[in-house]
Amino acid sequence: MKETTIQLDIYRYRPDWDAPGYQTYEVPYRDDWVVLDALNYVKEKIDGSLSYRWSCRMGVCGSCGMQVNGEPTLTCATFLTDLYPGPVKVEPLNNFPVERDLVVDLTSFLEKLDHVSPYIVRKEDDENDLTSEYSQTPAELERYKQFSMCINCMLCYAACPVVGRVDEFLGPAALALAQRYNLDSRDQGKNQRQDVMFQNEGIWECTFVGECSTVCPKHVDPAGAIQQAKLEGAVDYYKRLLTPWVDRS
Repeated sequence: MKETTIQLDIYRYRPDWDAPGYQTYEVPYRDDWVVLDALNYVKEKIDGSLSYRWSCRMGVCGSCGMQVNGEPTLTCATFLTDLYPGPVKVEPLNNFPVERDLVVDLTSFLEKLDHVSPYIVRKEDDENDLTSEYSQTPAELERYKQFSMCINCMLCYAACPVVGRVDEFLGPAALALAQRYNLDSRDQGKNQRQDVMFQNEGIWECTFVGECSTVCPKHVDPAGAIQQAKLEGAVDYYKRLLTPWVDRS
């Protein structure tokens, strides 16, 4: 009996060899296989030169994000049963420079992430900061918990039309993580973070298309986080305008 197969059309780019293009592979079809399994089969059995990223295979590390039939997705969570009979087109994530095959350059994302200080900031490192616990109520945790689930898979950047149009835009994940720490009761870095978020390339560039939230595998809702930050920014502006004598540092 002939084995059932499915066709993969994989984007190939080897800068030291040739121009970008697509290469077709026939791989076994298995009901329990995801796209990453099919890529691993190509790598191990057919063409060892294929380059791509993956690690945990559990939807946790975020490293296996790619375009599958035009949609940004985690290949470890995209089943061949949903794509059969194919063909399945696999490409690198949109809006990022391609280094080789399905591997993209993450430099711009990492720089933008660093700009928003995605960590707890304390105003001064005194003995209390080093020895005291900063407990939180369930309600305080709930304020930011959803936005803390980001795994930096960058699917939201691949889906965002503004990222593709404005190179300087900080982007959904960076802004959502900034809002996550702004909402954390232990953090004291909100003002310095907002100085970055409220710039032209920050929250005001977002046009609220919402595709970032649609493709997010962890339901972080970066679009919602950005709208929250916009509201807080507007309220803060009018507070400063109407009560300039109040110290908000």
